[in-house]
Amino acid sequence: MLKLIQNEWMKLWSKKATWIMAILLIVILLANAGITKWIESTAPAPEIEWQEMEMMNLASAEDQLQNPDIGPAQQDYYEGQAAIAEYRLANDAAPFKVESLQQQVLDSHMMLSLVTLFTVIVGAGIVASEFSQGTIKMLLTRPVKRWKILTSKYITTMLFALLFAILTFVSIALFSWIFFGVGDGAFLVWNGSEVVEGSYWAEALKLSVLSLASTWMIGTFAFMLGTVFRSSSLAIGVSIFLMFVGVQLVFLLQRFEIVKYYLFTHTDLTQFYTGFMPIPDITMAMSLIVLTVYFLVFMVISYWTFSKRDVTA
Repeated sequence: MLKLIQNEWMKLWSKKATWIMAILLIVILLANAGITKWIESTAPAPEIEWQEMEMMNLASAEDQLQNPDIGPAQQDYYEGQAAIAEYRLANDAAPFKVESLQQQVLDSHMMLSLVTLFTVIVGAGIVASEFSQGTIKMLLTRPVKRWKILTSKYITTMLFALLFAILTFVSIALFSWIFFGVGDGAFLVWNGSEVVEGSYWAEALKLSVLSLASTWMIGTFAFMLGTVFRSSSLAIGVSIFLMFVGVQLVFLLQRFEIVKYYLFTHTDLTQFYTGFMPIPDITMAMSLIVLTVYFLVFMVISYWTFSKRDVTA
C-alpha cells in the first residue's frame, strides 16, 4: 500500500497543475496580507477604542443570553464572551488588533476554503483522469487489488489537503510577521468557570483542524463523483457548486426537521466554538455522527463502482 501511495504522490506532483495550485495559494495569501497592510496604512484612525468595542460585545452577548431559543452550545459561547469582555474591561487587557500576527493566525482557518477548492480539483481528477488519459488499463494490469488502488488514490488526495492546509497556516504566519509584526494584547479563554490567558497558536490549530472537516467531506464527495462518473469536470463543477450553495440551503431549510441530517449543516465544526450556529439545537457529537455516515456512504459508492464496473472498457 505504501508503494502505491508513493507512486500516486509522485504522479500528482509530476503534473504542472499541482505546482500551479501551490504557487497560486501562496500568491493569494501574500496578496491578502499585502492588501490588509495597505488598507491599514491608508485608513483613518479608528474612532472607537477597544474598551468601547468590548462594552458593545458585552451588551450583545447579554442580549443573546436572553434569547430563549438559543441552544446549549450557543449559551456556553455567549457566557464565555460576556465573561471575557468583563475581564478585559476590569483588568485593562486589550485584545489583539486585526492587523497583528496573532489575530491573523487566529483567523487563518477562514482561508482553508482555498484548500477545499484545490482538494476538490485533485480529488475529482485523480481517478477520472486515468480514464480520460487511457492509463487505467495499464494500472489495472498490475497484480494489485482494485480496492488498494482506489485507497491509495484517496489517501493521496487527503495527504494533498493536509499538506496545503499546513502550507496555508505557515504562509499566513510568515506573511503576517513580515507585514504586521507581533502586536500587543492578550488572548483570553473561558474554561467554564473563569477567564484565563490561553495560547493563540493552540487555538488557531484547533480551529484549523475543525475547519478541515469541510475539506475532508467535500473532497470525499468530489472523489466519489470522479470515480462514479469518470468525469473530472462534472465532479469539480458539482462539488464547487455545492461548496458555495450548500451552506445557503441550511438557512432555507432551517424550519424543517430534515435540516439536522443535511450534510452542510455539519461540515463547519468551528460553529461550536464561534457561536455562529444556523441550527442551534445540534451538538458536536451529532455532527460527527452525521459526517461519518455521509463519509461511509460516499466511500461505499466509490468502492462499489470502481470494483464492479467494467473499468477497462
